[in-house]
Amino acid sequence: MTQAPGLILAAPASGSGKTTLALGLMRAFCRRGLRVAAAKIGPDYIDPTFHAAATGRACFNLDPWAMRAATRAGLVGDLERDADLVVCEGVMGLFDGIDAAGTGSSASLAAETGWPVVLAVDAKGMAASFGPLVAGFAKADPAVKIVGAIANRVGQARHTGVLRDALARHCPDVEFLGGLGRAANLALPERHLGLVPAGENAGLADFVEAAADAVEEALDLDAILRLARASRFRAADPARLLAPLGQHIAIARDAAFAFAYPAQLQSWRRQGAELSFFAPLADEAPSAGADSVFLPGGYPELHAGKLAAAHQFRSAVRAFKGFVYGECGGYMVLGEGLVAADGTRHAMLGLLSVETSFAIRKLHLGYRKVRLRTDLPFGKAGMSFRGHEFHYSTVLAENRAENLFDSCDAAGHALDSCGTRRANVAGSYIHLIDQDGP
Repeated sequence: MTQAPGLILAAPASGSGKTTLALGLMRAFCRRGLRVAAAKIGPDYIDPTFHAAATGRACFNLDPWAMRAATRAGLVGDLERDADLVVCEGVMGLFDGIDAAGTGSSASLAAETGWPVVLAVDAKGMAASFGPLVAGFAKADPAVKIVGAIANRVGQARHTGVLRDALARHCPDVEFLGGLGRAANLALPERHLGLVPAGENAGLADFVEAAADAVEEALDLDAILRLARASRFRAADPARLLAPLGQHIAIARDAAFAFAYPAQLQSWRRQGAELSFFAPLADEAPSAGADSVFLPGGYPELHAGKLAAAHQFRSAVRAFKGFVYGECGGYMVLGEGLVAADGTRHAMLGLLSVETSFAIRKLHLGYRKVRLRTDLPFGKAGMSFRGHEFHYSTVLAENRAENLFDSCDAAGHALDSCGTRRANVAGSYIHLIDQDGP
């Protein structure tokens, strides 16, 4: 089997410009006629939508904590099989994970895969210190091979020259791959869960092309291609994550329900499930042939009034006889009501005994390990799964007797039981990623 070479674009810290650089690199290599496969480390839903826009193909998340090793190997194999180059964007700082050892970090995935790392450094306000900073990262872990460095947000040409010379002096084994200037047009809009998703960004195509223009002008693309390497995985079995919810899964997909992992959808198809999609914001109902409905996460809090008025969607899901499952935003919509940011309460589907509010905001963020308290189509009672929680809404009321999961955080500290099940309907705030296991 031919394996495409790959690399990880990482940084010393969040906010260093990784996503813009990744988009520019992906698009620039596509312009050369290469088939570029994209990956994102960690559980982020939004960055992969931009990667998909840049490459024209789905981006897979690779999660060193929430995925089993076999799952990661299978997904890397999928990426390498049908591409000429794999560009994987890191998460946070290179060594930042769930603990001081960097568990779940970009560095841990680099060590596991053998993919080389290109370090993107925000060089604004920095000169000769660039060299020692990169050298420190390069020497931190012999299992993590940093092969190149990109200086982001540089000033004039003299600034780039100082950065290049500093790297050559302090860390000659790491190549200087160029310096990207402080272009005002290379900024993406944000809101409370991060970047505004790609599907809502009308100017995204122009942004991606502008990022590619900047990358082509400033960076040594030939050197970056030369530094990429195939992973150490060989003949991995195709990845299978969660078991399907049914034989035909109707999945909500629009601006209110935008967070479904492409790797999970691929896994369901591989396991024999048929997938169809419907848009609740357009008042569409699930396919008549479906035996299960999935309401993924997204931004229902921004569209609560429209969802409350979507009569065909509401009546169809309420009358649905198969299994209905919701995650995060989908869980909120399955509940009795959702209080929007302005304090207005909107009636939701009323299928679960939960009431939520976006007017009372509190950040809930982190990895979760959960254990099922009851049998569901994707697992038996007692089975454990790993996932992620990220939302600002608050539970106002919930029937604790119907809780779905026992849960703990990534460090193993017990949390309150969570989620709800009633008859054929279940859901929770947890975005499930994979079964629990080594």
